Amino acid sequence: MEQWAPTKAWPAVGDYEEEMLTIIDIRTFDIPSLLHPFLQVIRSSSTSAPITSLALVAITKFFAYNLIGRESPRLPLGMQLLSAAITHCRFEASDTAADETVLLRILKLMEDMLSGPGGDLLGDESVCEMMETGLSMCCQMRLSELLRRSAEMSMITMCQVVFERLKSLEAEAGEDVEALDADDERTAQSLKMEPSIDGAHVVSPKKDRIKDPSSAILTDPEHGQNEKTEPSSLDVEKQTNDGNFTRSLASASTIDLTQHSEVNAGDDTTIKPYSLPSIRELFRVLVDLLQPHNRQHADAMRVMALRIIDVALEVAGPSIAKHPSLATLARNDLCRHLFQLVRSEHMGLLNESLRVAGTLLASCRGVLKLQQELFLSYLVACLHPRVEIPSEPGIDPALYEGVPQAPKLVKQPPSQTSSGRSTPVPVKDRQKLGLEGGSRKPDAREAMVESLGALSRIPSFLIELYVNYDCEVDRSDLCEDLIGLLSRNAFPDSATWSTTNVPPLCLDSLLGYIQFIADRLNDEPRYEGFPERQRLLEQRARKKIIIRGATKFNENPKAGIAFLASQGIIDNPDDPYSVTRFLRGTTRISKGILGDWLSKKSHGHLLKAFLDLFDFDGKRVDEALRDLLNSFRLPGESQLIERIVTDFSEKYCASSTPEGVADKDAVYILTYAIIMLNTDLHNPNIKGQKRMTYEDFAKNLRGVNGGNDFAAEYLHEIYDSIKTNEIILPDEHNNKQSFDYAWEELLLKARTAGQLILCDTNIFDADMFSATWKPTVATLSYVFMSASDDAVFSRVVAGFDQCAQIAAKYNLTDALDHIIFCLSSITTMASPQTSSTALNTEVQVGKKSVMVSELAVRFGRDFKAQLASVVLFGVISGKESKIKKGWKHIVRIWLNLFVNSLIPSTFSKAHEILDIAQIPLQPPSQIIDRAENANESGLFQSLTSYLSSYAADDPPEPSEEELESTLCTVDCINACAMSAVFSGVLQIPVPSLQALVNTLLEQMPENSSPVVITVKPERPPAGPARTNGHRTIHQGPFYDPAIVFVLELATVLAMRDAESIATVGQAVADTLYAVVRDAAHAHPLLLSRAVYYLLLLLNASQEHSFIRAPVVLHTISSFDQPILDKAATSISKGLAICVKEPSPLRNEVINTPDFWSLLQSLKDQPEVASDVFELITRAVTSRPSSVTADNYEATVSLLNSFATAGSVGAVIEQKKDRNARKSKPVKTVKPRELEVVDRGFKAVTMIYHLTDRVPSLIEQSHLERNEAWITYWSPIFQALRAQCLNPCREIRHQAFSYLQRSLLSPDLASPDHQEWTAIFGEVLFPLISRLLKPETYQSDPMGMGETRVQAATLLCKIFLHHLVLLSEWDGMLDLWLKILDVMESLMKSGQADSLDEAVPESIKNILLVMADGGFLKPPAEGEESSRIWQETWNRVARFLPHMFRDIFPEARSAEGKPPEGSVVLENPQVEARSPEPKRDRQ
Repeated sequence: MEQWAPTKAWPAVGDYEEEMLTIIDIRTFDIPSLLHPFLQVIRSSSTSAPITSLALVAITKFFAYNLIGRESPRLPLGMQLLSAAITHCRFEASDTAADETVLLRILKLMEDMLSGPGGDLLGDESVCEMMETGLSMCCQMRLSELLRRSAEMSMITMCQVVFERLKSLEAEAGEDVEALDADDERTAQSLKMEPSIDGAHVVSPKKDRIKDPSSAILTDPEHGQNEKTEPSSLDVEKQTNDGNFTRSLASASTIDLTQHSEVNAGDDTTIKPYSLPSIRELFRVLVDLLQPHNRQHADAMRVMALRIIDVALEVAGPSIAKHPSLATLARNDLCRHLFQLVRSEHMGLLNESLRVAGTLLASCRGVLKLQQELFLSYLVACLHPRVEIPSEPGIDPALYEGVPQAPKLVKQPPSQTSSGRSTPVPVKDRQKLGLEGGSRKPDAREAMVESLGALSRIPSFLIELYVNYDCEVDRSDLCEDLIGLLSRNAFPDSATWSTTNVPPLCLDSLLGYIQFIADRLNDEPRYEGFPERQRLLEQRARKKIIIRGATKFNENPKAGIAFLASQGIIDNPDDPYSVTRFLRGTTRISKGILGDWLSKKSHGHLLKAFLDLFDFDGKRVDEALRDLLNSFRLPGESQLIERIVTDFSEKYCASSTPEGVADKDAVYILTYAIIMLNTDLHNPNIKGQKRMTYEDFAKNLRGVNGGNDFAAEYLHEIYDSIKTNEIILPDEHNNKQSFDYAWEELLLKARTAGQLILCDTNIFDADMFSATWKPTVATLSYVFMSASDDAVFSRVVAGFDQCAQIAAKYNLTDALDHIIFCLSSITTMASPQTSSTALNTEVQVGKKSVMVSELAVRFGRDFKAQLASVVLFGVISGKESKIKKGWKHIVRIWLNLFVNSLIPSTFSKAHEILDIAQIPLQPPSQIIDRAENANESGLFQSLTSYLSSYAADDPPEPSEEELESTLCTVDCINACAMSAVFSGVLQIPVPSLQALVNTLLEQMPENSSPVVITVKPERPPAGPARTNGHRTIHQGPFYDPAIVFVLELATVLAMRDAESIATVGQAVADTLYAVVRDAAHAHPLLLSRAVYYLLLLLNASQEHSFIRAPVVLHTISSFDQPILDKAATSISKGLAICVKEPSPLRNEVINTPDFWSLLQSLKDQPEVASDVFELITRAVTSRPSSVTADNYEATVSLLNSFATAGSVGAVIEQKKDRNARKSKPVKTVKPRELEVVDRGFKAVTMIYHLTDRVPSLIEQSHLERNEAWITYWSPIFQALRAQCLNPCREIRHQAFSYLQRSLLSPDLASPDHQEWTAIFGEVLFPLISRLLKPETYQSDPMGMGETRVQAATLLCKIFLHHLVLLSEWDGMLDLWLKILDVMESLMKSGQADSLDEAVPESIKNILLVMADGGFLKPPAEGEESSRIWQETWNRVARFLPHMFRDIFPEARSAEGKPPEGSVVLENPQVEARSPEPKRDRQ
């Protein structure tokens, strides 16, 4: 190789050195002068690669060491010169490594220039040259891979800087960004980048941009001759000239670098910094490199361009969308190329295309509304599997019912019937074109899912899809389809047709969607700038109707039109314009069906109206026909086609005959010829040589234009148009032309579609979630059931919780109910039937016990069920008011837990609210006391347990594993905090409360099935439960604690407040009454609590009439006595609540005969006697008194019964007497016995106090005097008389005292009536008669004698008290004689010690009083004695012969003999006496 020789550029080096010696600070040196010698070296074609590299390194150091700064003199010019030099660098070729080192240095220097302090001073032309140089290196496939990769990295860095410039331009332009496009339009026209991409040149030859082009001698290696060529930006051409090799980046610059010295520094011209023109040109070139049908562009070049574009979009995506020229490139060419590249099977190209598409949509989607729809629709169609979800064992298919099997956007396949005038496309070809998703490779599917996942990570992305597409009539339901796609692919089986990464990716995206909505829950709603929510809902509803109507139309056009008219979509079905306007305006009608329907003979008016919607003015026939046939497909029958062509011809010539066409007949023939030409030229079944030529086409139309020929130019234009652009329906063809046509249609629609609304608000979240929650929740449920990873569990749990929060926040009760259904299903505890408790075993260890059941063991072994339970009740807590149908599953869980002793009945706080004991559960089948077996262990213990259980037909003892599982269950249930849930339930509004109560009542057995289950007859006979033994079951009604639990909880909720009573009280009362009414078949425990709940509800619902006290009391009182005895406690307690406070209910209850009947039936029950007595005490002593005419007799009777029951006190008294005689200590009396005596004593008192009510009752009654007296006085006297015979002295003495007071009452006797005289015959005489009986005397031998004395005294006292009134009574004499007879009987009763003194004394007093009052007078001399005197004398003389002599001595002296009829005893000292009964001396 010859040595390099100096050139004319080098003489200036000496001057450069001299000048440099005079510089104190190099930073103040003129930049063009500083760079001049280095630029000369760079541009010299005679320098070697190492020398050129050194020059480049030196300049690079100037920038690295800050020798060139922002304040450097003439920096803009220097930057321009440097840019021109490095982009037109020429050097002599050496080895490849050295040559590529120069290129790497150039890349590094260009990168430093743009990124450095003077980068923004470069002009548009300089930036374009630098970018062109870099792109040429990237695209030149003859360069090494390392160089091309380095060039790509440098281009990425430089493009980042260039596109960052857009932000500063926006800041400078302010709000008028569009003005930048107008200002830079002229500059942009002079810029054009053409990077070299062929195999021989880096760029294609083009005109040099410099003023004085000097030729570059380039040798074509194939021709071996020198030729003049225009300079190229990067010419990697080797020339052989005496062994010299040169590489040229560009020809010599026309700028004479020697001109730019410090002397001429003032002559510098202003250089405008680069702006939008160069940025737009760079963006255009990058986009052009993506052309999928350009064979010069390799996939590697497209991948490189995509990477650079991706950086540009990341840096300045929003800015690109703001600039009209850049936005046009993005939404037209860039989207067109991208959406075709994503259909590539080349994975590298597909990945980059998807990445760029994602970045483009993320940053510029505001101006890409329809483009985004096309892209996402394709991905959905590709990724949504048409495979049913496989059924998994243990997973209920109901859990994933909401997952769609296909996206909504999938259209019906077009009809394959054709007239030959359109070309149907096979499915596989349609898939290649991208009109359908088709099948993609697993890796491609994964890449697409990742792209969707990246978009879904934009917080507002899915809500924007919902607002801009799902709520617009003509757009797809992209939001729903995308959520359905993510849901379906999140199922594990999607890995079989994609990759194992797809399910977790889809799940992450789905959970992210939920997370974004949850994050916005508490944000302040922003309405300004967003469409009205109600309008969107109306649009969405209209859209659903249109879709349904279009589907009907495609099946039956007549039915479809009728449906759309009925829904108001078509205003008037009889108006052809109203109908056709809708049909043309919607894209959901099958164009084949539409063509067939319009062409029918009977629809001629509709076809004419349809054609009137088109404007054919100024269009050629083929152009007008193309517009028409784009709206429907021609039918297959020629007759139908003829009808369409005829009407089309008339419409085409309707306004005026177009130039070059004679009339409508000419148009008719020409139209037919165009249709035939279209079919002939584009039918794939016709071979190329047989296709119609222009000459054939023109020949067929000779003389048909009104007798003349059509103009040749006119026909040629038509022929060329049809040949190059087939008249097609885009969705029925597979070539590039169809895609281009469809794309142009999309751009045309985009002009009127408006910009995409960016929705940074939460006002649409409720509607969006309402439309998408079903697949979301279904996926969470399925993944929860099938997952095994803890991280997945935690994320799904969070997803469930967030879904529940969203549903509760926006009142989406259906969603919340379904979430509860899914979680409760996973818990395995929400079965409709409560689990069996037959084998429940209670294990006791010391004071602690645990119930081992089948449910507890199974649940304790199922970790997912436990986790689901905790999640479920965590979800419910705080959201109780939003639940409706979900209560069914919650209640079922409660019941299963309750009957298995896993939650106490106290969790509902019913025992506090209702003041009742806890609900008793079924006793366990056996009780295992581990303390007894603590010393036994090992095989012997197990064998002994097994053998003993087998012998006793007992279930085996629980194993340690079963016990451990049960303890796990207990811990899990405790963690659910169900008490907190119920506390929330008590606060929920009435509508939600009603749903819960209705659910509870639905758990009751239906009327057709027995409320009670009869125990199987093969069960062993009844027997008590024994420790470590088997519990036998009693025959009879089966006790189900779950039913009691339901009734109790329903009662608690119904009685919460007045509003709840009014809403659900009747339903609960009806249920309770049904149980009470069927008492014969109900278990006593169930019945007793149902009665109590019913009475509580009766008391709480006094203001309502749905439950009446008489009906309830009558039903209860009709119970058989054994049933009443078992329910006594509940009945008495419930009645006490009803009559506790003065109220209309208390009056109604107390005045009901069944109330007193119940009390009579219950009084003998020791457990409730005190309660019953308290009831009657409250009735008697209340103010105002509750004793009325209706209950008076019952009250007295019941009090009398209590007083009679106090006779047990006689035993106590007599024991005391015997012990006192024997000087023995007195034993402590049982409290209950004392209570009975005390109640008897109080009962007597209350009987007496009822006398105060008698006068008013008599006055209020409408009875006759005699009947009224018998009704009101007689019961009291009868009761007191009965208690005067009570063996208990305390009660008896009290009764005598009150009887005396009553008989002496001033209200008793009256001269107006004589009914009161019955006190002798009905009260006193029977009383003394009973006292004289031996059995009465024996009931209290020590005290009954005194009672007889009291009775005698009382009789005489009452007689004397009422003597005046009696004297006026006709029966006075008979009464007096009866008294004397009774007194005689007392004298002869054998109790001489007390009666011998008391009776004579009492008679003596009576006689004296009667004598003083003039009622008993001895006869005067000569007078005949009165009858009363005669009868009294005779009667007294029989048992007291000396009484009259002592009282009336004058009577004897007067007559000297006894009165007639008197009996004189021979021995007056001896009197007949009744034998005294023997006394018990013990």
